[in-house]
Amino acid sequence: MMDFAKLLALFDQKDVTFVSTTQNFNTTNSMGRLTLNILLSFAQFEREMIAERTRDKMAAARKRGKWLGSRPAYGYLGDHDKKQLVVCEEEAERVRTIFRMYLRLGSVNAVAKRINDLGWMKKGYRAKTGRVTPPRKYRDKDVHSILRNVTYLGKVEFNGELYEGEHEAIVSEELFARVQSVLTSKACGRGRRRGRNPEYLLQGITWCGLCDKRITTTAGRGRNKEIYRYYVCSNRGRKGRDGCDHPRLGAEELEQLVVSRVKARCTDPLLREEIVARMEVGRVEAMAAITSERERIVADEAKLHAEGRKLMDAIGSETGTQGKLLAERIGEIEAQLDLLSTERCSLDAQLRGLQNATEQVRATVNILEVFDAVWDEFEAAEKQDLVHLVVKRVVVNEPEGKLDLEFHDLAAPFEPLATEPEDEPEDEEPPDDEAQPVATSAPVSAAAMEASP
Repeated sequence: MMDFAKLLALFDQKDVTFVSTTQNFNTTNSMGRLTLNILLSFAQFEREMIAERTRDKMAAARKRGKWLGSRPAYGYLGDHDKKQLVVCEEEAERVRTIFRMYLRLGSVNAVAKRINDLGWMKKGYRAKTGRVTPPRKYRDKDVHSILRNVTYLGKVEFNGELYEGEHEAIVSEELFARVQSVLTSKACGRGRRRGRNPEYLLQGITWCGLCDKRITTTAGRGRNKEIYRYYVCSNRGRKGRDGCDHPRLGAEELEQLVVSRVKARCTDPLLREEIVARMEVGRVEAMAAITSERERIVADEAKLHAEGRKLMDAIGSETGTQGKLLAERIGEIEAQLDLLSTERCSLDAQLRGLQNATEQVRATVNILEVFDAVWDEFEAAEKQDLVHLVVKRVVVNEPEGKLDLEFHDLAAPFEPLATEPEDEPEDEEPPDDEAQPVATSAPVSAAAMEASP
């Protein structure tokens, strides 16, 4: 309607009149303009009603678990006649292998490399416009998308809610829950997280003390072809000196300073004892709360099962309205049992995640005890993992000669299945964390942080 009104305004500017050959109106008189506006209002109303009915119909179909014709997930083929997803056995077995492989390797990147080495390719497709996307190798985000896709559980997601789908599940609920627990534990900072280049121990956790932007990595080659590694403020990298005056830092010198501070902290036996003691308290409290909730759910399930059996015995002898009411109640019981089963599976996953996290903290404490002795024996990737596990944030202010370290509180209780994104964006603002830095700033000589030649 707005578009047509603008068109009529343009007609008026050019002294052009609109006359209909099939309707009894024209814009040369007031009655014709009134009739035209009324017709346009009804047309706009009808268009909006069609759009609302279409949205409601699609929402209802999704809630019934139907497939609406979008591009099928890998492992499924679309049956447009039945409006249903059909399992492709060859692809489905690959999907199950990807889930099991992730549990074994513990890294999305490692899984992507492994399946690419096997010659598996991401499926190509043809768009409605005719544009063809050919098959290609898997990327990290492709594997992550598969691991997070609830379609493989036989479910449909709509507006953040899960509904039972009409298609067959490819992955069991237990396997899916275990994978989600590992993925989410990494998102919470408790899993093994590697940067793009393990040679840079502080990649992703270093921030500029002048502009509070993330410090990124770079490298240069000298006259003797030797490669020199540096840390550079991302603000200066994008905008030059107008963005930030912080100079680039020699990677080796900065990493040595940070590692020396970490070693000094790790050699404190009282700190390790405190971590274990607080972790045990948090673990016992969390496990007691989860176990209590699970017992309540199991008791509710037992009551519903007993009620359902009684109703099934009675429904055969009832007819008419009474029989119909009994059948409706049985349907309600089944829906409640499905909901309770989902909650119980979620609690089981939290228990497994809590146990895994406890074992990891204990292993970390054992490593901290011999940190100084075994550090030189580690590979670059293992060193990066250990630094990221202990150090939460490094703030460098070379002009003032300051180096601030904030350590992870390894003993802090946490929710194993809290939903957070797996990867932080490159230039994200530093989070407003309530936890105070464990290590305070200490002056560092500017000479010690000057860049390598």
